[in-house]
Amino acid sequence: MDGRAARTAGQPFVEFRDVDKSYDGRVLAVRGLNLTILRGEFLTLLGPSGSGKTTTLNMLAGFERPVRGSITLDGRPVDRLPPYERNIGMVFQNYALFPHMSVAENVAFPLGVRRVGKAEAGDRVRRALAMVRLEGYGERRPAQLSGGQQQRVALARALVFEPALVLMDEPLGALDRKLREHMQIELKQLHDMLGITILYVTHDQAEALTMSDRVGVFRDGSIVQLGTPDVLYNSPADAFVAGFIGDNNLFDGVVERIEGDTCRVRLEGGLSVIACPKQINGNGSVRLAVRPECIRLGDAAAENSFLARLEGRIYLGDHQQLLVRLPNGQPVAVKTEAALSTTPGQSVTLNWAAADCWAFPAASGDNHTAKRKEQGG
Repeated sequence: MDGRAARTAGQPFVEFRDVDKSYDGRVLAVRGLNLTILRGEFLTLLGPSGSGKTTTLNMLAGFERPVRGSITLDGRPVDRLPPYERNIGMVFQNYALFPHMSVAENVAFPLGVRRVGKAEAGDRVRRALAMVRLEGYGERRPAQLSGGQQQRVALARALVFEPALVLMDEPLGALDRKLREHMQIELKQLHDMLGITILYVTHDQAEALTMSDRVGVFRDGSIVQLGTPDVLYNSPADAFVAGFIGDNNLFDGVVERIEGDTCRVRLEGGLSVIACPKQINGNGSVRLAVRPECIRLGDAAAENSFLARLEGRIYLGDHQQLLVRLPNGQPVAVKTEAALSTTPGQSVTLNWAAADCWAFPAASGDNHTAKRKEQGG
């Protein structure tokens, strides 16, 4: 069993049971939340702005209290404990470093609050800085560090008092793309080395898929799907998850008939598509989802084949993204190899298999919400 499988087979460490949270006494920011985080797991909460993910993290940290339900940490109720009694490390997007303190003093701050002796504190600070590869930086001030280095200091400060649980709220959001991707690898390696439990909040679905053992997708205060990254990507529970995790072409249509494991859906303009029904029991409005990388150009043996017009091309180095328009005016994104020769204006044939085209009940997905992928939550 690999490390990820071993962790997700572990014992419950954090449990939310029937948790509700409201800020105004009327609207629930989090509703009926039941969530178990396993010991040593890297669990990410993912969702658009206002979906409830940050509120959930803040309730576990002690910054907010639920109006109903219970939260336990290692079997102990914590929903009425102040933050400083929960023994939880925190890493924020803005780092929250003290500018007038040195790196070493910033990292040592949680130890002073806990009245750790000077000698032991010095040893712990050195070990924490070594873990994040900042040996020799102890005397510098935060302003003398790069963004990535400041984030490592914040991480060292969260780890220095050896918490069993670390909460991270959009910790890489302020970094540029290349540094953010580098820090994702470092965070994952550090998690694997230390075996700590991490609850991570982000709006970035690529970040969630890269680092997590499991991902909980939030919408309107509830988790709509919780699973491993590959399950979320390959078997989304509804159109919202399909639209939020990765890229998808979303089409609206009406089921004409269900034939065994497939259904025939009529789109606007009369086009007929064969798809794989998800939670569909009969005729009605549906939303289809097919990923750009599942669409092929040219002649192919596939249940769905359409003559279309190529309207645009974006070269992305290792692949190219094509914008193609179906006869009914529906735009379609296609991801294909970079070497394929294409010319805007040419006619092309699009092909995709029914198994790669999911049909969800239309009410289960909001296209605008699913495609926003905003910050916050």
